[in-house]
Amino acid sequence: MKKENIQLRDKNRITIPSDLVEELHLEKGAQLEAHVEDGRLVLIPVITIARDQAWFWTESWQKGEREADEDIKAGRVSKSYDNADDLIRALQSDDWSEFEK
Repeated sequence: MKKENIQLRDKNRITIPSDLVEELHLEKGAQLEAHVEDGRLVLIPVITIARDQAWFWTESWQKGEREADEDIKAGRVSKSYDNADDLIRALQSDDWSEFEK
């Protein structure tokens, strides 16, 4: 683990060395969680989720994603499509036989 000394500046500001920023793939505006652990300042990058995508990360949605993955792996999928347009056409058709179990 590489260690670097940094200095506390005016208004309690610090600068994170650029090699550490690169190693952590941080960008301008990145959020960091800060807490004290055993007398040490610990900074942890926080991955934020856009509000309009938060539904995808709810526990109930992720449970459904896991179930769908299991169904696919177990071969419990009756039909697959090469692209979204083909799926939409099938959903809009009057023939629902391919969706029935």
